[in-house]
Amino acid sequence: MVIAARVRVWTRRGEDRGVTGRDLEPALLDSERDRAELRDRYYGLLQELRVVLPGVQVLVAFLLTAPFGQRFADVDTAGRALYGAALTVGVLAVVAFVTPTVLHRFGDRTARSARLALSISVTRLGLVLFGLSMVCSFAVVVRFLFDPPVADVLVAVTVVAMLTFWAAVPRLVHHHREPRDDGHREPGWRDAVPGSTDDDNERATAGR
Repeated sequence: MVIAARVRVWTRRGEDRGVTGRDLEPALLDSERDRAELRDRYYGLLQELRVVLPGVQVLVAFLLTAPFGQRFADVDTAGRALYGAALTVGVLAVVAFVTPTVLHRFGDRTARSARLALSISVTRLGLVLFGLSMVCSFAVVVRFLFDPPVADVLVAVTVVAMLTFWAAVPRLVHHHREPRDDGHREPGWRDAVPGSTDDDNERATAGR
């Protein structure tokens, strides 16, 4: 029986890029070696979709029933065009947000990295479509209720707020990693046996 000491050894991927598996883009993760990391990320993505999708469904449901309202006939030509755009991109947003679940259930189970990368891309597309649907729907309502100048200001404020909190703020948030000397194990480090090579360590951890 070999008594193994716990020492920190970078995975080969981390050594090549100078980052841990949790810092890599999904397309750079290996479907087998990084299986646990990919599973965690996919689970997190699906949880995010569970929060977003109900709001999109409510918006689309409202848009689908709006034409049957008594005052919909009073909407002008421009308002109807905005309504058509809102309904179309809203439905497309639902399609985009459901795609990760479809990939999870019907996609190639071994193509974990590719499925995650594609799911993240279509989710981002869904957010853009959802935002467009919200703006168009809001524009239809405010144009119907207020004078054009007031409606334009309200729509502009909404667009600026969405761009600020959905596009600018996420890019301004950065993680500052401080060095730790308290024995904390950073993600991407693996146990190894002293005196063994990196290849031996990788084979040993892969077999667990």
